[in-house]
Amino acid sequence: MSAREVIVEADGGSRGNPGPAGYGAVVFDADRVAVLAERKEALGVATNNVAEYRGLIAGLEAAAELGARVVAVRMDSKLVVEQMSGRWKVKHAAMIPLADRARRLAAGFDQVSYRWIPRAENSHADRLANEAMDDGGLIEEVHEAVAATSAGSSQASAPAGSVAPASTGTAPGAAAGFAGADPVTDSRSASARLSASPGWTGATGRPTRFLLLRHGQTELSVQRRYSGRGNPPLTAVGREQAARSAKMLAAKGDIGAVVSSPLGRARETADAAAAALGLEVRVIDGLTETDFGDWEGLTFREAAERDPDLHARWLGDPSLPAPGGESFDAVRERVEGARRDLVARYPGANIVVVSHVTPIKTLLQLALGVGPALLYRLHLDLASLSLAEFYPDGGSSVRLVNDTSYL
Repeated sequence: MSAREVIVEADGGSRGNPGPAGYGAVVFDADRVAVLAERKEALGVATNNVAEYRGLIAGLEAAAELGARVVAVRMDSKLVVEQMSGRWKVKHAAMIPLADRARRLAAGFDQVSYRWIPRAENSHADRLANEAMDDGGLIEEVHEAVAATSAGSSQASAPAGSVAPASTGTAPGAAAGFAGADPVTDSRSASARLSASPGWTGATGRPTRFLLLRHGQTELSVQRRYSGRGNPPLTAVGREQAARSAKMLAAKGDIGAVVSSPLGRARETADAAAAALGLEVRVIDGLTETDFGDWEGLTFREAAERDPDLHARWLGDPSLPAPGGESFDAVRERVEGARRDLVARYPGANIVVVSHVTPIKTLLQLALGVGPALLYRLHLDLASLSLAEFYPDGGSSVRLVNDTSYL
């Protein structure tokens, strides 16, 4: 039997470069008659080149899901086509992880070719990319409204990767059950609520549910310092937070696995949960915190004073890494890979995912299908619980964010 052949056309754009960005990708059959799949997503603030690469990645992922073996990629980005063809080097730091991700996807096919086409011949993908950018404005308005409602005026949102003191109260809007149900009016068991599908979304099948648990308190979090790849242990308060989190999870039950970032503060928190559940901890490297490089251990103000221009741009551009560190775009690529692996390994299961503020925000971002603005606007307390679901048909939902009622 001959290999299945498809055509992938992809495009990305940024209104400002960097500015509000989005991508579109379409998979055609070999005759370019039937549309087999479409993908589009708003990315928040990003550059044209980041959006173009994200479009290519989405198109290759869609082709792989269709079982294609031979792929002809057509794009109007000369840069992406030449770099993926191996004729140009990838020099920009923000492009390297994206190009690597695209190459890993391409390696899964028998054959992949790349051809530049004029924009007029890429109109389908271009339309999807523009729809994504148009959608981005609406999504941002919705999230601003949600943030204003839930946060009120009592607490400012922390930037991605920054730390905040633990709260002992319930986050506004958070519910006691994983599924976000009212424990008074909903008489179903926690397991039954977990099994319920948000039917209005149209998602089908039983999802893999990520019980996203942030690690407990460390000395760096007390001092509100950037805490990335350093390895501070939990404080006495942090250990108590881990114990209370474990007790809450054990009471819920119906949990099939505990996975953790390799960093010590996450492992301590995960070990407590695993012991209470009678499970072993599986370490997932992709769940580690952002590498803040030269800013590791500095406060927000100290980092801003050390590198004022870079720090200001970094706060709004996820493609920029901290000096000697890692960009949020790079974090997203590895977290997305970890998410896919976990969904494949634990289909339909409830799994505890113990990690850090940026990877957890990124998983929530992926579940919501929104751009990186979420990273800078969402607040997550230490030892807080959030719940994201990923369905076998590609759908996803968020059921709970920043619950601390058990602390």
